[in-house]
Amino acid sequence: MEARTVGRSGLRVSRIGLATHTWGSHTDADDAAGQLSAFVDAGGTLVDTSPAYTGGAAQAILADLLGDVVPREELVLAGCAGVHPSTAAPTGDLPALPRTWIDTSRRELLRQLDHTLRELGTDHLDIWQVAAWDARTPIEEITDTLAHAVRAGKARYAGVRGYSAWQLAGLAAVAPITAAHAPYSLLARGVEADLLPAAAHNGVGVIATAPLAGGILTGKYRDGVPADSRGADEATAAEIRTRLDERATRVVDAVVTAADGLGTSPLAVALAWIRDRPGVTSMIVGARDIGQLTGVLAAETLELPRAIAAALDDVSARTD
Repeated sequence: MEARTVGRSGLRVSRIGLATHTWGSHTDADDAAGQLSAFVDAGGTLVDTSPAYTGGAAQAILADLLGDVVPREELVLAGCAGVHPSTAAPTGDLPALPRTWIDTSRRELLRQLDHTLRELGTDHLDIWQVAAWDARTPIEEITDTLAHAVRAGKARYAGVRGYSAWQLAGLAAVAPITAAHAPYSLLARGVEADLLPAAAHNGVGVIATAPLAGGILTGKYRDGVPADSRGADEATAAEIRTRLDERATRVVDAVVTAADGLGTSPLAVALAWIRDRPGVTSMIVGARDIGQLTGVLAAETLELPRAIAAALDDVSARTD
């Protein structure tokens, strides 16, 4: 798998990253082990983790796999701190949390970082990110915390998740920000207007999340909602269904047509389009099982003809 440099740093990561947010819920420990092994065998290095995923279960599964399935040094571990979902349960020394919980104070960020390092059995994360914008915490405090973690060797590089362009620019101007996670797909192109230019100006590498728009771009919802899909899951159904509009139908039809013409899958077409967008370093892609991951990895070798890439660009462009 091809590797790319993250921003203006010397860090190189695979241009497909492995998501672990379904581990412990839709993906059991055995499937997770198979995914991680197959991903590394294919040349993948970037693995995304968080103490927030499935109430801490995902990170616990990853901890069991490091060393036993894949050597720690073969991975670029990207973790974060500062947020927990409403479904989070107590894990280790993390207390039960209220429904909405964001805290990027120095105390909380470092507490979560230390917890993650202990659980994973490693002395550092390769990329450590502030997981959300928190207006209550002074930007200087976040800056000092990130710099402290890097100086202390607990993080090799620092980054952010879910920041807007102005938030990223403000922090990157005074902090050593290397990477920014942001949603980006054929159905979510808002980052092109401001975040991508801000990241490029500040030497920050953008790592695309949700590149398949919750599975919509695979074409699975063209004939209804599959029983085993996120659209049928009570926790995510509303999010998926609100995105199944006329524009999504046009885009998905174009992706399916392109896939048919190229003799590949809609999934591979959608991922190849994102992979080759200017400013994108890598993309984080999740899979419930090894079969889905095999399809994701197949996208690595797909090269979209310029005419098809341009057609997808046109049909997915926002007009509002």
